[in-house]
Parts: sequence; C-alpha cells; structure tokens
Amino acid sequence: MKTTLQLLPNSFKAKILSIPEGECRRRLEALGLREGKIISKVSGMPFRGPITIQLDGRQIAIGHMVSSRIEVAPISKF
Repeated sequence: MKTTLQLLPNSFKAKILSIPEGECRRRLEALGLREGKIISKVSGMPFRGPITIQLDGRQIAIGHMVSSRIEVAPISKF
C-alpha cells in the first residue's frame, strides 16, 4: 500500500518510494531524503502547516505541499 507523506498518520515509519522532480528534488536530496530511505513521521501541523519527520537521527520540517508529493509505503508505528 502506498500513500503520501502528508496522509501518513503521525507516529508511523515509512519507506520513501518517490520524491518530486526538479529543484524540489535537489533540495530534498540535500536534506538526505532519497528513495529507499526509512523515515518516521513525528507530526503534521494543522491548517496546512509543515510535516515533521525524523531521518537519520535528525528532525526535518517539510512544507505541506511538498509532503503531498512524496510517496511513501507505511511500515509500522514507532
């Protein structure tokens, strides 16, 4: 089953399946987000606020629109 990072429930681990192309992709890759990486969704802020994830021991905030374009496969709750 696949979904977007935006729709992934809080406190879930997931594997990144795809990230958007272009400049957005370069910025995400600079933060360490790549296909195949395992991330944990810490929280999603209401009213189209940022999504906070944990990746390699760091917390990263990703904008609402960008998070809706990142496809993930849920793994489990953490």
